Amino acid sequence: MIGFLIKSSLCLAILLGVYILFLEKEKMNVFNRVYLLASLAVSFAIPFIQFEPIHEELQQNLIPYAVQTIKAQAISIEQQSDYSVWILWILYGTITSLFIFRFIKNLLSITKKIQSNPKKKFEISTLVLVKEKIVPHTFLNYIFINKEDYENRNVEEELYTHELTHVRQKHTIDVLVIEILKTLFWFNPILIFYKKAIQLNHEFLADAKVVKSYNNVPFYQNLLLEKASWNSNSYLASNLNFLVTKKRLIMMTKTTSKSRALLTKLSVLPILAGLISFSCFETDNQKEVTEVVAKKQIIKAEEPTMGEQETQKVYEASPGKSDDGLSVPKFPGGLQAFSKYVKKEYKIPSGFKGKGNLIASFIVETDGSLSDIKIVKDLGKGTAEEFLRLLKTSPKWQPGTLNGKAVRVKYNVPIHLNEV
Repeated sequence: MIGFLIKSSLCLAILLGVYILFLEKEKMNVFNRVYLLASLAVSFAIPFIQFEPIHEELQQNLIPYAVQTIKAQAISIEQQSDYSVWILWILYGTITSLFIFRFIKNLLSITKKIQSNPKKKFEISTLVLVKEKIVPHTFLNYIFINKEDYENRNVEEELYTHELTHVRQKHTIDVLVIEILKTLFWFNPILIFYKKAIQLNHEFLADAKVVKSYNNVPFYQNLLLEKASWNSNSYLASNLNFLVTKKRLIMMTKTTSKSRALLTKLSVLPILAGLISFSCFETDNQKEVTEVVAKKQIIKAEEPTMGEQETQKVYEASPGKSDDGLSVPKFPGGLQAFSKYVKKEYKIPSGFKGKGNLIASFIVETDGSLSDIKIVKDLGKGTAEEFLRLLKTSPKWQPGTLNGKAVRVKYNVPIHLNEV
């Protein structure tokens, strides 16, 4: 979950930064609307997408040895209840429930307002005539407007055109989507800026339609400034006076050439490609590759001496026994000490539910270090990666010996996981 939140938040921040720096000031409002909505979709989808890099596997030129599983008793690890996690989930659920309640309450409030006031059909919309002195605003195909102004014909045609644009282009859907995301991810402040950017883009689109239809920019700008102080308290609606700022007034007179628009759009593609590659491709370090891939030696070497052969050879181990003078490697303090070490250091992944045995194999080198660490039996859900981490950070072992001389020994060790 933490990884998902980090990745999605990083993507949201980068894509919003690209929008603010390169796209928001350009008059290509339809593309910008698609970009903002796509940014939300991509940011929440990327953490679930993983591509594995292609590796060329080369043959290993290793001295063969027999693999023998040791007969040691599996070390049992039980995951204790982590009450802090439960507390966090309860806190999240409580706060989320409050935001859901507010969201539903506002929907019901709008529904009640629609049902309790007279309505008039107007082109593809329905006018809801209210007594309050409000600025015209839109929710789905409903346009809320002051009843007295409507009856006295005090509503300018430009305002109707503005609100009808919200209806035709279904801007309410965008607002509902971002509000649902804000409800579920209330702790992510980036979504607040996305909502502002989306709503401002809606106003750019509606303003552009009015300017194109009436071709009287000064009159329309003065009209917006006149209505800017009017009240509209519906946070789910598209409001005429939303952010009547310098940005909207400038955008009405701004022009962007086709070549500049195309160049700007194309410049975004490398950024998106890089972001997706960075987020979706797992590196070898992320996957903790367990097998060492070595190039096959083709240079003919001199015959090793007997001492070198003994040093290179890997012996198989049977714990607690000595065969033909071979003694098995030991963890400092013995298997009981290793059991305590594993129980203390191994962290059962939160996604693992159930129980079973994990088995790892490795070579105890003559200096007591561990090499060629591999997972023989995996239970999934990150359990193998955690076992690998534990073995890689393990203290040096007491090496196995043959006739009193330290030798390399192959060793298999199981641990038992039991999630409770």
